[in-house]
Amino acid sequence: MLTLSINGQPRQFVAPLTVADLVQQLDLLGKRVAIERNGDIVPRSTFAATALAEGDQLEIVVAVGGG
Repeated sequence: MLTLSINGQPRQFVAPLTVADLVQQLDLLGKRVAIERNGDIVPRSTFAATALAEGDQLEIVVAVGGG
């Protein structure tokens, strides 16, 4: 198991895990999301290649449209 902090809350996932896998598991596919890992923005183009590690701190923001 892999323990990650997501928006300040500890969550456990089965390893290995990439940012793309995480987006899928959190049901965020197709949504406009910004992900920060340990203080650095993860570019969307690198989601599939960015492996997550035990203790990573993630901040995930989902863009919401409206008017």
